[in-house]
Amino acid sequence: MKITVTAQVGSQYAPFVRRKLKQTHTLLKSRTTKQSPRIAMRGLSTLQELSIVLVNDRRMSELHHCYMNDDSVTDVLTFPIDTDDSGAVTSGEVYVCVPYARREAKSRGVNAKHEVLLYAIHGMLHLLGYDDRTSADFAKMHRTEDEILTRLGIGPVFDREAAR
Repeated sequence: MKITVTAQVGSQYAPFVRRKLKQTHTLLKSRTTKQSPRIAMRGLSTLQELSIVLVNDRRMSELHHCYMNDDSVTDVLTFPIDTDDSGAVTSGEVYVCVPYARREAKSRGVNAKHEVLLYAIHGMLHLLGYDDRTSADFAKMHRTEDEILTRLGIGPVFDREAAR
């Protein structure tokens, strides 16, 4: 999979995010995912290009307004770009709001680069078919994120309390 990270802000996070997303892709493709079915995804083989864009509050608010008719700043927005004949996403863009991640990281006592990575993984999971609109799907998606982060050696970021 081709992974690019463009930083309009937070350029110091770009190499880390790129490296960890490549590791995530390898992890998800490896046979070890059979031991953890939650992180085995049907769309993994079809996703060929992933672009992560690190943005500021203003740009995220503009995007949120333009695509969701909501003026607020949000953490991450995901856009499928191309799909195959079955509707599986083959390329997509994920916009991550770096200042939002920094604020959340500070309030929850986690490393900001881990929070940025969490948002990038969250967007990637959306492109792979995960959803978080219902309570059950929300819980499943965030358990999966924490499992991936744990396997990457970072540990749970989303639900640190549950991990204790």
